[in-house]
Amino acid sequence: MKLLRVGAKGAEKPAVLDQDGVIRDLTGIVGDIGGDALTPEGLARIRATDIGVLPKLDAGARIGPCVGNVGKFICIGLNYADHAAETGAPIPAEPIIFMKATSAIIGPNDDVIIPKNSIKPDWEVELGIVIGTEARYLEEADALSHVAGYCLVNDVSERHFQTERGGTWDKGKGSDTFGPIGPWLVTRDEVADPQNLSMWLEIDGHRYQNGSTKTMIFGVATVVAYVSQFMSLQPGDIISTGTPPGVGMGIKPNPVWLKPGNVMHLGIEGLGEQTQNVKAYGA
Repeated sequence: MKLLRVGAKGAEKPAVLDQDGVIRDLTGIVGDIGGDALTPEGLARIRATDIGVLPKLDAGARIGPCVGNVGKFICIGLNYADHAAETGAPIPAEPIIFMKATSAIIGPNDDVIIPKNSIKPDWEVELGIVIGTEARYLEEADALSHVAGYCLVNDVSERHFQTERGGTWDKGKGSDTFGPIGPWLVTRDEVADPQNLSMWLEIDGHRYQNGSTKTMIFGVATVVAYVSQFMSLQPGDIISTGTPPGVGMGIKPNPVWLKPGNVMHLGIEGLGEQTQNVKAYGA
């Protein structure tokens, strides 16, 4: 299934995309796309519904973040061998974990705002894992059974804040609008192999990122199991798994940074596409 949330910010309705690409209203079936709706029981309730009789929603309506009321937005850094190489960083011995503020989350086509005092805003197309079953201390062999599905994430970043302002990476990752997710949450059964998905990102029509989840250092199952050793995972939590090469900071000899007026366009095979207009703070 492809699950989504449609409507004005703060008033999104839960929805499902039918086999003809029509958006159908899930109001009354589930309260939202998040939490209990993403458990095996919640997903079974949606699957048992006759989707074809559900009300249609406006195809032109705003698509919101594909998961509502996200508890944790967890990210894995330097998780692609070719991306680590372009940044000059060593291959991590263990996954690098940082957190992205949930207040950064926006819809897939909402505007991205460059924050005040930004110097080096950047982009990152990433595969997002959405948790469906509470998890602690998982074995890798059991990890995928705790996944509800996958989504497209743009891990927008401010590199000056991230690496030159002291402390952890988090301060360069959590600005408002720095977390577009969606358009859909694609349930796990529809993604045959999360380690074989092509992914790309363009700025103003120029393709900067053109990669594949094949080059992940730590795969989806490893990441979910690893994170669960340090914190419990609840339904609706998102883990963003890192980015392939082609980010702005990796371009040599002159890095390229986002600027107002840019248009970001990105996608992952089977998970849909996003388009964001980049604007200055206060514009």
